[in-house]
Amino acid sequence: MSDILLSINNLSASVDGEMILNDINLNIKKGETHVLMGPNGAGKSTLGNVLMGNPVYKVESGSISFEGEELIGESADKRANRGLFMSFQNPLEVPGLSLESFIRNAIRQNTGKAIRVLKFNKELSETMELLGMDPAYAERDLNVGFSGGEKKKAEILQLLMLNPKLAILDETDSGLDVDAVKNVSKGIEEYQKREDGALLIITHSTKILESLNVDYTHVIVKGRIVKTGDASLVGEINENGFEAYL
Repeated sequence: MSDILLSINNLSASVDGEMILNDINLNIKKGETHVLMGPNGAGKSTLGNVLMGNPVYKVESGSISFEGEELIGESADKRANRGLFMSFQNPLEVPGLSLESFIRNAIRQNTGKAIRVLKFNKELSETMELLGMDPAYAERDLNVGFSGGEKKKAEILQLLMLNPKLAILDETDSGLDVDAVKNVSKGIEEYQKREDGALLIITHSTKILESLNVDYTHVIVKGRIVKTGDASLVGEINENGFEAYL
């Protein structure tokens, strides 16, 4: 059986009639960490949204295969049930639904199994402690009144509790102070330790990558992947920026 988890082949996509992604090719194997970098407006977040099935984006051509099965045409909830997860730049506020209830319901929907309450509560408490989150946030409405840093921590909390096969992290470090970046990075490191879990980290910064193991780095400009390298490419971009690829 192939260890390729996600295979993107000649993918082009548009939004509101404007082509954003152009002929994207990318393979991610189980357990790998890939970083997608590029200037603002390059198409980084668009790729994440297309992978998750956001209906705002239209696939014009190409294919997206996950564990050998085509994703295009599947709804976002079905993709999530198959093991895809995406954290967002600006997580939505959901009044009336606590963070704890949201995670518990998501696990139940993904697994189709009843939740063992004591085990769930223990794991939730331990994971919040790992991320430096106040336990009181578990009972608060999802993201309502959360600071930017607490919203991002809540996203990583969901990542660790749901334990997806592929996690797409979209600008997870944007707007975070140094301490918040450290806590979020600690959560991502914990996910990296888990068997077969793969990561696609979308960013234009390098702060969150400093303590992470990176297998491949891709540079995207104007909707095309123009350079692929190993972790050293992160350092090169950090020093010289994206000007050489524009």
